[in-house]
Amino acid sequence: MFQKATGLTADGIVGPATLAKLIPNRFKKSRRNITKIIIHCSATPEGEDKTVADIRKDHKAQGWSDIGYHYVVYRDGSVHEGRDVDLQGAHCADNGGNIGSIGVCYIGGVERRIPGVAYKNLKDKDTRTDAQKVALLNLLLTLRKLYPQAKIYGHRDFDMHGKTCPSFDAKKEYSNI
Repeated sequence: MFQKATGLTADGIVGPATLAKLIPNRFKKSRRNITKIIIHCSATPEGEDKTVADIRKDHKAQGWSDIGYHYVVYRDGSVHEGRDVDLQGAHCADNGGNIGSIGVCYIGGVERRIPGVAYKNLKDKDTRTDAQKVALLNLLLTLRKLYPQAKIYGHRDFDMHGKTCPSFDAKKEYSNI
């Protein structure tokens, strides 16, 4: 689906041409001292889409100046820029998580909507598509080249309120990057 939508041969193979479309062409190295890359989920029900514009609108409605994340990975595996990397993010306030960090968010992280069940009662779930898994891995590899000193964490590694975001153990999964 992603390959066809971006004008590539839809062969299901994630090769160099597909990878080039998955990740933004230009990555600007931040002037900030980046020591952390923090993975988040958007807490969007499985199978539903959300865009950078949607998240930006939600975050501004909370009184923030912009979207809190620096990068957002859509369900089709495309990577979109959010907040400028030279600006401190607004994605992990607990334990100084925003300081010296890059915030990366994937769309998903909550089970499918269930008729009669309120959104707030939906359970956290790792809903990453195969395309998101590939894109996240390649994005993280790129970010680690730019910031070799940065460690990779999940939001839950900083949260003091019991959050499970990003709905999987990012620190463990990406420990070898």
